[in-house]
Amino acid sequence: MASQELQGLLTMFKSRPAPPADQTLAERRAGFEAMAAGFGPLPGDITVTPVDAGGVKAEWVAAANADPGTVILYLHGGGYVIGSPASHRDLTQRLSRAAGARVLSVDYRMAPESPFPAAVEDAVAAYRWLLAQGADPKRMVISGDSAGGGLTLATLVALRDAGVALPAAAAPISPWTDLAMTGESLKTRAHLDPIITPDLLGSGMAAAYIGSHDARNPLISPLYADYHGLPPLLIQVGESEVLYDDAARVAQKAKAAGVDVTFEPWPDMIHVWHLFSAMLPEGQQATERIGQFVRQRTGLVAV
Repeated sequence: MASQELQGLLTMFKSRPAPPADQTLAERRAGFEAMAAGFGPLPGDITVTPVDAGGVKAEWVAAANADPGTVILYLHGGGYVIGSPASHRDLTQRLSRAAGARVLSVDYRMAPESPFPAAVEDAVAAYRWLLAQGADPKRMVISGDSAGGGLTLATLVALRDAGVALPAAAAPISPWTDLAMTGESLKTRAHLDPIITPDLLGSGMAAAYIGSHDARNPLISPLYADYHGLPPLLIQVGESEVLYDDAARVAQKAKAAGVDVTFEPWPDMIHVWHLFSAMLPEGQQATERIGQFVRQRTGLVAV
């Protein structure tokens, strides 16, 4: 049964006024950052250190228990048009603590200023930078939420195709994997999802990111990618998401290609419920599950 906190969160979403039709992208970005700031200050043992990761802006987020040699490369969500390491800092600090790992949160370029392939290029560059710094790929995991979850998968495909050593595993959260918008859950679960609408995804975010490219390009929509040779995946998605099929179809396709896939649909959960861990127990539970997965796949604990 869903928690009372979830019911309160859903009530809050339903009661909030719809954004004005003429809201600018700058205003949307500011609003998203303001929402994240409302989660409060970080715990005192968390360090945040800006860094130039091979020409890409990023920040290290580390809890006191973080193992220096274990790294999560994190790619934030926001439909490729909003979001930042700052907007996801509460989540990345929780991941650092849960996994006992340092988190490199990447401030990749976004659309419409920098459409595809900028985000993929930046994610790959940050990963290559980690390798150049001496990071062991067997002790690295890539993770991200929503658009960042899709970008996680696209980054794996780009790295594999370039012959770069792959990380130990990856953990996409509520991944947006099909910018061609063909998933049935876009229709069948629209009445359940309080955060994402097909119109928001298609006419705004997808169009800005895709530009003149084919939406079925595997690096834009990794649903259409070849999954052979990719590392183990933990895919989490809420059962109340319009993007449910984006996650479920990738899990099925990756399994068919021989990938070790753990697919976790969470009953009643909303899009990237992890972001609300400060008030939602299921968010913290899911984050801790990712932490356990990271520990197992990087050798911090026995599988």
